[in-house]
Amino acid sequence: MKKHNFYAGPAVLPNSVIDKTISALKNFAGTGISLACISHRSKEFDDVINEAQDLFKEILNIPEGYSVLFLGGGASTQFAMLPYNLMKKKAVYVNTGTWSKKAIKEAKIFGEVVEIKADDFTSIPKNYKVPKDADYIHITSNNTIFGTAIFEDFDFGIPLTADMSSDIFSRPIDISKYAVIYGGAQKNMAPAGVTFVIIRNDIIGKTDRKIPTMLDYKTHIKKNSMFNTPPVIPIFAALQTLKWIKKHGGVEGVQKMSQEKAKMLYDEIDRNKLFVGTVAKEDRSIMNICFVMADKYKNLEDGFLELAISKGITGIKGHRSVGGFRASTYNSLPKESVKELIKTMKEFEQKN
Repeated sequence: MKKHNFYAGPAVLPNSVIDKTISALKNFAGTGISLACISHRSKEFDDVINEAQDLFKEILNIPEGYSVLFLGGGASTQFAMLPYNLMKKKAVYVNTGTWSKKAIKEAKIFGEVVEIKADDFTSIPKNYKVPKDADYIHITSNNTIFGTAIFEDFDFGIPLTADMSSDIFSRPIDISKYAVIYGGAQKNMAPAGVTFVIIRNDIIGKTDRKIPTMLDYKTHIKKNSMFNTPPVIPIFAALQTLKWIKKHGGVEGVQKMSQEKAKMLYDEIDRNKLFVGTVAKEDRSIMNICFVMADKYKNLEDGFLELAISKGITGIKGHRSVGGFRASTYNSLPKESVKELIKTMKEFEQKN
């Protein structure tokens, strides 16, 4: 039975990425050595990390004056690393859900946090004012648990930073509007283990505090992400994903595919009498599509999950903190998987 992988992360990757990574694990770049055993100082891997950085910059049209880093520690380490390097006294954080709250908790260690939050997490805050004396503002562009998203590259007059773990490469980005963009790669780019950071070089070195070597962005810029042993296998896989993105028309091509998949599923949620979307329509994520059973059909939730599993559909159970359903339609998820989920939703509606 074909499997349809809607997990929120680690998530689906293109088959070509998996196949090339498996091949490299057996014999990397014709060396006769496994990728898992190759020295990160070897010319062959040096070529990989340089090509990955160059392709990252090409695909996202990253201007001069920015560095692309591949680090360990996940986005959760960036929650602390970013304010450690950037915050002098005060920062603004837009709270749109669980991961924003985790970032806020870490930022409060380093100074004052001005928190901006909607009434609930089913929409994105609107029409808020940002204090101009803040050192930076932080957003989470896509919220995997609640299924909301920010689609605008803001200009607040202060440095803009963003956690783009779950929507990187899903739309064109005006990188020049951002001081820092970071994210765990395990949703749209690579297996878990590598974190990307896009950083404007002139934003760092402005705080007075001493920063531990491994948490200082300057360390990793100077050493080209090779200060310590980098996550070799995920970086290789990330390069293969970047090649896949370029082959499929770059960010614009991927955006078209992702929007089409999301529209198909949202249209069915809105049409089907059993299901209800949970997010304000203007703020609906195209990466994490959240929905629940209509109130009078709540008792059918387990039955729908059982039917989905029988059809090879995995990973649609909502996050444990919110319940319901969540279909993560990341960039490389095949359209056929979305069609199968829609078919299953229609079948369940007919039966009930």
